[in-house]
Formats: sequence, C-alpha cells, structure tokens
Amino acid sequence: MPTLITVSDATAGPYGVTVGPDGALWFTLVHAGDLGRLAPDGRVDRFPVGAGPSLVTTGRDGALWLTLNQGNAVCRVTSDGEVTTFPVPTPGAGPFGITAGPDGALWFTELDADRIGRITVAGEVTEFPLPTTGAYPSTITAGPDGALWFTLNQGNAVGRITVTGETTLFPLPTEAAAPVGITAGPDGALWFVEIAAGQVGRITVAGEVTEFPLPDRACRPHAIAPATDGLWLTEWGTGRLAAVTPDGAVEEYELPGPAGSEPHGLVVGPDGTVHVALEIGAIARLGAGDR
Repeated sequence: MPTLITVSDATAGPYGVTVGPDGALWFTLVHAGDLGRLAPDGRVDRFPVGAGPSLVTTGRDGALWLTLNQGNAVCRVTSDGEVTTFPVPTPGAGPFGITAGPDGALWFTELDADRIGRITVAGEVTEFPLPTTGAYPSTITAGPDGALWFTLNQGNAVGRITVTGETTLFPLPTEAAAPVGITAGPDGALWFVEIAAGQVGRITVAGEVTEFPLPDRACRPHAIAPATDGLWLTEWGTGRLAAVTPDGAVEEYELPGPAGSEPHGLVVGPDGTVHVALEIGAIARLGAGDR
C-alpha cells in the first residue's frame, strides 16, 4: 500500500515531479507558482518560480528545468534554489512538457502555439513549428533513436522531431484518444497514455502503434514513467496507480487519501520507488516492498 506525504495545502496543486541530482524529490506546485523540494529526511522547501509551473526535469547541467505554462517561460532552478527565467519568444505559447535532449539542450512543447521549443543551458531558445494546427502538443521525451518524441493531445497523434527540427507525425488508430504522457520504455519503444480512450499505447521508432485497453476505460490515464521491468502510469480519473509490463499486462494500486486525489505526474527513483504527485497537496510513495 502506498504511503502519503503531505507537502502543501490542498490549494497549491502538486503536479509534475522528478528526482533531482541531489537525491531529493522536486515537484511543481501549479496553482501556487512554486517549485518544491522534498528532502530524504522529509523536509519540504519551496521556491517561487512564476505562473503555472507544469512539468519538471533534470538538465545535463545538474539543474532543474521546468515550464511556466501561464508565465510563457522556461525556468532553471539550481539545487540550492537559485531561479533564472527565460521567456518563450512566441506570445501565449503555453509551454508544458519538457525533457533533456540528446544534444545537451532542453526540449519543450508549446500547447497553444503548435510548436516544439529547444533551449540551451545558456537560455537560447529556438522554436520549430509543427505541420498542423490546434494539435495541442503536450509531453515530450528523448527517444532511443536520438530524436525527441511527443504527444499531440488534440491532433490524436504521436510526433517525432530530430535535433535539427525535422518532424514526422504518426496518427493513432483510436479516434479522439487524446494522448498525454509519453516516455521511452525499457524495451526500446516509446510508451504513451490516451486519457480519453483509457488506453496505454506503444510506438516503435519505425512508427508502428499498438494499443492496450486499461481495466477501467474511464480511468483517465495522465502520466507515464519507465521502470527497469516495465512502466508506471497515473489514473487521474480514479485515483489509482498502474504498473504495465512490456506485453501490456496491467496491475493497479489504489492510492491513499480522499476520493478525487487527482494523481498527475510520477517518477520512478533509482531504487524502484514510485513517487506520484497528488493535486490534493501530497506525494504518494510506493516502494518495492509495498507491492
């Protein structure tokens, strides 16, 4: 059974989460405009970063990088809390997903501008328009092929972009599936979740898509993260966590807390512990011995 760690009040909104280079857990507080740090000893620190902090990742420079969806910027935070903000050139772009790229830069999605952005650790931003409109590019991850892979929530597709900006889109078999989270799996493929279809999907680097229905098609899967032997995903609509094997088998776990806990981002630590950000103001932790 997962344990629950309170990290904020119910209005702050824990959303994205990652393990930092300092061994602490770092998480965004989307409504409060802060980046939080949960130390191994349980201490919580908060750093004001700006409006709408969404997803967060660790850059190759050893800093935390996150998107400010409402602030239209990308933010860099050192492990001791020094904050630097870099505006996105396109007004109202709505940056959301972010990942460390194979080229040493950070790559991010622009929800409202149909663009993929690239920012160097020095803060230089380049934007790449997508060959579509109204597609709502959501999350992004580095693929095993040296390219970046991303979901198009309203475009019902998965996209691939090279580090030079060449883009390919792969439509999904299920109509209006609304993909959100995406990650590189342990099997050399990309895995993603379809929030409107209640499915988890797998796409090879050649673009071949397989979809696996989840036990509850109304569970609203939101985020997905890799583990050594499979993947984990959050079921936002039902307050559950699910483990998925590379062949599509699913095992679900009830998360503690009240109904409507709204699990969003998750990360699997080096020791296999799964951490889930709950918008009610907590981090759920599921260790290997809890399952």
